Amino acid sequence: MNGGAGAGVSRPDQVAGKTGLELMHAMLRGELPYPPIAQTLDFTLVEAGDGHAIFQGTPGPAHLNPMGTVHGGWYATLLDSALGCAVHTKMPVGRGYTTAELGVNLVKAIPLKVQRVRAEGRVLHAGRQLATAEAKLYGPDGTLYAHATTTCLVFEIPGAKQPGQ
Repeated sequence: MNGGAGAGVSRPDQVAGKTGLELMHAMLRGELPYPPIAQTLDFTLVEAGDGHAIFQGTPGPAHLNPMGTVHGGWYATLLDSALGCAVHTKMPVGRGYTTAELGVNLVKAIPLKVQRVRAEGRVLHAGRQLATAEAKLYGPDGTLYAHATTTCLVFEIPGAKQPGQ
């Protein structure tokens, strides 16, 4: 996802008439920009499918807290991205979502010798008004570092054209 459009925010005309899954695939192909936060925190979307999204991140010195371990906010942001993008893949044309609740459980410190972690998000429920999802953060050897859940509010995007309008 580091090639193509680069970091930025998509214009309304670039996203009009597309489902959430189509938008995720366009980002993966480099046709739409990926969010600047991914560049700032050194993580990237590597896969998106119907109801799931996978990110990889590289924890580094810029992500440390004062105690010298990876900051919990870095874990949370990576997990939140996997959760949100998994929910995004379930959005039809003209529908959006926002996080209403995010719960993160850190179960093990990520040592800096771990060069890459993987956040895997999966939708549990995608309804007309609410969506829920869960995600897990793993190291390359399968070590679980954190897990998270979200509840998202689903809504019609003001001014978006629904199919058949």
